[in-house]
Amino acid sequence: MRIFFLKIIVLCIFHCILIFLFLKNCYNYNDNIKSKNSYKAIDLKLHMDVMEQLILSIVQGIAEWLPISSEGISVYILIKFFNSNPSQALSYAIFLHFGTMLAVIAKFREDFAKILSLKDKKLVKLLLITSIFTAITAIPLFYLITSFKSGLEVTIFIGLMLIVTGIILRLPKSGYRDFESMSIVDMALLGLFQGFAVLPGISRSGTTISFLLLRKINKEDALKISFLISVPAVLGALAIDFLSNSHDIQIEVGLIVVTTTFFVGYLTMDLLLKFARVVDFSKFCISLGLITIILTLFQLL
Repeated sequence: MRIFFLKIIVLCIFHCILIFLFLKNCYNYNDNIKSKNSYKAIDLKLHMDVMEQLILSIVQGIAEWLPISSEGISVYILIKFFNSNPSQALSYAIFLHFGTMLAVIAKFREDFAKILSLKDKKLVKLLLITSIFTAITAIPLFYLITSFKSGLEVTIFIGLMLIVTGIILRLPKSGYRDFESMSIVDMALLGLFQGFAVLPGISRSGTTISFLLLRKINKEDALKISFLISVPAVLGALAIDFLSNSHDIQIEVGLIVVTTTFFVGYLTMDLLLKFARVVDFSKFCISLGLITIILTLFQLL
């Protein structure tokens, strides 16, 4: 317990240092502005940017463990409240996953140690096969969604995909097989289904866990497998996005976002996963999807 609290204190101190460095950078930038009024305006904007990104980081750290599409929620918030274009919103939503990916690695560090040391060949095979087949569906869909120019189109699309997620979550959930019984076909199909989660509104965890349960994998193994295969998927998404888009995120901002997302995600993971096991999120996703579509259509009137 003492070690746990010590880790929290160290993370808090590190986080405060990062925020201090970023704010210091903001003040140095503002010193170059001659007009007093301009100074105040830019100072406020930069500080607002910090708060916006902290809020989005916290949302990602919490929503990632629930079957409600954290990516869809982040993209929707960025488009509706921060006036981002669809491509920018998707790019930033993908970047937010870096922190929660690190939280998954920290949580399942023993499994990843076995994977890196090649001690568990079954896990290595799982990650390789699912990653290849995830790319088959994810890459074309990524370029499809980034081709959208209108924020209204994307928000309606997110609403529809949330409804699809809700329907997926209503599928029968039972399983008796363990991870060792998974075949190459199981892994390939799992990868293909995971690829669809690049679409904002489709829950990656909800889709992959539901698929595994349909293949009769038991709940505990399904949950573990879903998060293990998320790591190469997130790394791949980050790589594709980095190669496809120009980024000007400051180092301090990036560190703050990643640290906040990791910190919130790691501390809330166990509690929220237990919550997700006992709560039916299908109705929530369907309702949220319908509300999103209706509100967007009202804007067109």
